[in-house]
Amino acid sequence: MAVAAVHVLVFPWPLQGHINTFMPFSKALVDSGVHVTFLHTDHNLRRVRRTAAAPRLRYLSIPDGLPDDHPRSVGDIFTLMESMSTAGGAAYRALLLSLLSPGSGVGEFPPVTCVVADGIMLFAIDIAEELGVPALAFRTASANSFSAYLAVPRLLESGETPLPVDDPVHGVPGMEGFLRRRDLPRLAPAADGHPTESETAAGVHPMLLTMAKGIADCGKARALVLNTPASLEGSAVAHIAPHMRDVFAIGPLHAMSAVLGPAAAASLWREDDGCVAWLDGHADRSVVYVSLGSLTHISQHEFTEFLLGLLATGYPFLWVLRPDMVGAAEEAALRGAVGDGSKVRVVEWAPQQDVLRHRAVGCFLTHSGWNSTMESILEGVPMVCWPFFADQHINSRFVHAVWRAGLDMKDVCDRSTVTSMVTEVMESSEIRQSVQALAQRVKRDVATGGSSDAEFKRLVGFIAELSAAHRHQDQTPVITNGDVSHQG
Repeated sequence: MAVAAVHVLVFPWPLQGHINTFMPFSKALVDSGVHVTFLHTDHNLRRVRRTAAAPRLRYLSIPDGLPDDHPRSVGDIFTLMESMSTAGGAAYRALLLSLLSPGSGVGEFPPVTCVVADGIMLFAIDIAEELGVPALAFRTASANSFSAYLAVPRLLESGETPLPVDDPVHGVPGMEGFLRRRDLPRLAPAADGHPTESETAAGVHPMLLTMAKGIADCGKARALVLNTPASLEGSAVAHIAPHMRDVFAIGPLHAMSAVLGPAAAASLWREDDGCVAWLDGHADRSVVYVSLGSLTHISQHEFTEFLLGLLATGYPFLWVLRPDMVGAAEEAALRGAVGDGSKVRVVEWAPQQDVLRHRAVGCFLTHSGWNSTMESILEGVPMVCWPFFADQHINSRFVHAVWRAGLDMKDVCDRSTVTSMVTEVMESSEIRQSVQALAQRVKRDVATGGSSDAEFKRLVGFIAELSAAHRHQDQTPVITNGDVSHQG
């Protein structure tokens, strides 16, 4: 099938980090000649700052089943999961069905021939296949964390469950020499910053088992797509491959999109437009950039320790603090710390890629989300890692113990540690040289002829083949008495 006849429905999990990955992925598909429908939730489509429509790219939305004033925060993730799989699933089925008939094309858009859905939403893959549409799973977290989730049954047998302790872990292939129990994927801590009941009781939260099953079930999809380069996670990809029908390692996608041209805006928050100008007024590698991502919450105590620790370094810092992260007490403390704004700038959201590539940024204090980790590596910026939940714990361990691209501050939040680690990373030529060497390797991956470039081209060919087979079958779904059948 000609690529121009391929129409991919792209469906990210409706949180900021996932949208950040799916947007450059969609841009890369469009630049390859594919038509793309990007499926938001109604709630997010109203929030996102969209640029002018591009040829072969459109945005549609479905309800997520939650009221507009629902916070959709990390503490409500499981509510969102349930609502998306029920109310969202029903709306998704109806929409996809409407996009499959020969007359469904709007303007230049042919009927949908393939679905690429976030691997968190396996219901979207199941529904697509039930309707006769080939579906791929896309996981936006690191391959290393995916591999760890696959190993959960083995870890449970050996008693190597996630706990904030330094006991070594031997049950994750390829990570036997450096992984600790505190580095395994964990759920978010309680709102007060204390460990969850399952952690203190050395138990395993049922949701962690559900997440591990969801990872394993990605093997039912036609293929697994990972936003990662071979130079960083080739070993993990090799361990994952036998469990999947096919695997495509095509990242970092934001770098590939930069090669092809800028992707459409994906931010659900308004980015502060004065960050770069503020950075312009500072010396090279003199500023600490602090951002804990779109979901992390911090207690008042943690906020105070971060603030005092950062001030004690003596370095100017740019701190991203979402409105839902701070209360009246924190705002009062910030007013006193900011002063005239020359050494401290606090914003609600920042254009992170622009910030990280700025010459003034010398260190990134990060939650170790996979997008943030790759963005920092690509720009050669060393990190201090304070992971919050899920894959972030493994990512921070790799940054510190394997890639030597920064320091791991997990499970600790006191002002003296913040000061000492930030100062060390700002001043260490060894760490800086290590992360800059990584940057060169990753840039080779995404360059023409590199591993990610080659895998992406293979993926486009794979999608075209699936789409051709789907079109050849001429299976137009129809509903009869509530059941799906296909006309051929």
